[in-house]
Amino acid sequence: MVSAGNALVAALSDDVDRLLAAEPEVRADTHDSVHQMRVATRRLRSVLRSYRSLFEQAPAAAMGDELKWLAGLLGVARDAEVRAERFTALLAEHAGPESGTAASDSGAAAESSATTAGQPDSAEPTDADIVAVTTELVGAEQAKYARAHAEILAELDGHRYRKLRDELSAWRTDPPLDPTEAARPAANAFERVLRRDRKRLRRLVFAEPAVPPAERVELLHDIRKSAKRLRYSCEGAAETLGAAAADLGSSAKRLQTVLGDHRDAVESREAILARAAESPVRGRVAALYEILADAEEIEAGMALARYPIAAAFVSGG
Repeated sequence: MVSAGNALVAALSDDVDRLLAAEPEVRADTHDSVHQMRVATRRLRSVLRSYRSLFEQAPAAAMGDELKWLAGLLGVARDAEVRAERFTALLAEHAGPESGTAASDSGAAAESSATTAGQPDSAEPTDADIVAVTTELVGAEQAKYARAHAEILAELDGHRYRKLRDELSAWRTDPPLDPTEAARPAANAFERVLRRDRKRLRRLVFAEPAVPPAERVELLHDIRKSAKRLRYSCEGAAETLGAAAADLGSSAKRLQTVLGDHRDAVESREAILARAAESPVRGRVAALYEILADAEEIEAGMALARYPIAAAFVSGG
């Protein structure tokens, strides 16, 4: 019989290895390295939450706080990186030479704005307009990423992170487990965790249709986080529980992805509108901002249309 403690140590060590392996890549500013380190950090936090009954309470809570700090630190850079890449793709699609600028849908608004600003009565943005918006959107996020990455490097050389890294290294083989709970059969303990995480997700999904529209976006975000937690708990249990856990984890990942696409589009649209409000340039530039915001609204709607099918699995089992 495999004990819950031994099975958990195996899953935990994989996530610790992911985090520690990402550190030199983050230091070198390798592409996607911040993302990989942030994911590893989140996976560890999820394991601590889902399998909390197997850990000694105080050290697990302290480790959770430190991992939350690290995830927040990495998150500032990662969010800026994502927005810079997303804005670049949006501009290429909707303001590139072959895009037609999607101007037909916003023609009247663009003409009105252009006339008001004293610019030529044309909805078609010029190269200078596109450069201006690129600088305001992409350039600003790239600068934010550079500042956040510099802060990460400073913290990686600091005492707090070095202490966290040393503790995680020790946890790879000897985490502070509750001896009674850790001695239980792994299959029983892991099945209980998956049932609980699935039940939490089901409760949120079932509540979603009744929430007021103003609260729906945040509830969908909570559903996404709950799906991610279930996914990670399933992945940690897959070695013990086999295909059942792997399949459930895949379903949770699909739901997480759909709602992640929705959240990214919503937040991108909000950032575009905020930047547009701050922009000193009007006319065609304002019309281009509107085009990009409309594109993200469409993307959010398309992602949301996939949500019911992605969430259907929570009703079974």
